[in-house]
Amino acid sequence: MIKLLIFGPSGSMGTLISKLALKDGEINVVGACDVEKIGKKLGDIVSENDPNDIIISNTHELDDLINDTSPDIAIDFTIAEATEKNCLICVRHGIRCVIGTTGLSNEFLNQFKALVLEKKAPAVISSNMATGVNVFFKMLSLLSKHLEDWDIEIIETHHHRKRDSPSGTALTAAKIVCDTIGCELSDVVKYGRERGPNKREIGAKNEIGIHSIRAGDIVGDHTVLYAGSGERIEFKHQAHNRNCFATGAIKAIKFLANAKENKIYTTQEVLGL
Repeated sequence: MIKLLIFGPSGSMGTLISKLALKDGEINVVGACDVEKIGKKLGDIVSENDPNDIIISNTHELDDLINDTSPDIAIDFTIAEATEKNCLICVRHGIRCVIGTTGLSNEFLNQFKALVLEKKAPAVISSNMATGVNVFFKMLSLLSKHLEDWDIEIIETHHHRKRDSPSGTALTAAKIVCDTIGCELSDVVKYGRERGPNKREIGAKNEIGIHSIRAGDIVGDHTVLYAGSGERIEFKHQAHNRNCFATGAIKAIKFLANAKENKIYTTQEVLGL
């Protein structure tokens, strides 16, 4: 049994992951912590039977929780500020982490990677754990090498509560395109386009534009537009609900439990892509 610690079980993703984990015969949820609903029962919050009667702990008491429960794996889909603090604590204890939080800083990623090696605690970090999105990423690497002289634009649409912009998935897509066609992300990516002092200066040649839309309760749409002379291809992924992300997270937990190499894995590696 995989002993699991869940961060943010009261959040939209945390609730879904908790429900799936509690029903999974290979996972034993041993702890949950949050900044909300502290002292409440996990099973009551997620409306699922919890054989361990887990009580939500305060994240400020994380070290004590880890010492009391000895989890094998921690999973975090919260916000960058919280993830960067809590997952560093976990990896210092030798706990393997599955991280789906986006907007993480390079400083954190560098520090976390060093600790993964030092503590021999491999991790999974992914901007998007849905199976379909990762097939989408794989297909981008195949398409882009045949269309590198076409104009390429990335459009992402999410609900109006999303904190980071552009999305981590859009940034991953842009990096895959750049890696495939042999350019640097920092050299070619343009985040939206503002009207310049001279209208004739507006253009898109030799750029990869990333455009963000925030509206309503849209879970997540990503489109990569390839436009050539007289024709175009639009390659798109749509998430209808968050179940696809939660299901992917459970796959990542099980993969990580048996991972041998001390490194940070991607979801494409989890899925064998």
